[in-house]
Amino acid sequence: MQHTLFMDKYPTQHLDLLKAETSFKSVDEIIAFFRSKVEADPRACLIAEFDHYAHTRSLPEGEIAENIRAAKHLVFCFGLKLPNPLAMAPRPRSMGVCELDDRFVIAFLEAPNPAMNETMGEWVKALVKAKPDTPS
Repeated sequence: MQHTLFMDKYPTQHLDLLKAETSFKSVDEIIAFFRSKVEADPRACLIAEFDHYAHTRSLPEGEIAENIRAAKHLVFCFGLKLPNPLAMAPRPRSMGVCELDDRFVIAFLEAPNPAMNETMGEWVKALVKAKPDTPS
């Protein structure tokens, strides 16, 4: 996982996952995997699946990088606490998945709660195939 400050202000985490490094074959398979993780976590609530690629492509002024083949979001919320109205600003959560020719890029905006970042990071890391043991 890499930490990035997208546009110099949005703290994000992402993983560039070569297709050879995973058994998942499509954005839809990865989104289904994340959906199962959200549905299995009692702290999380599934909200929606959004096809960002289809939406952007449908707009007359829509622009998509040439190397992006598919792009979807899974939207959900870890609403553990609502201490004040400003807690609404960084919610809900979204896992974005893009397919490029040779890889998938999975990205999410960091949550204010470090435990939720850790959970989402574990979900992303689970996409990587287990590596065979190397001889010592």
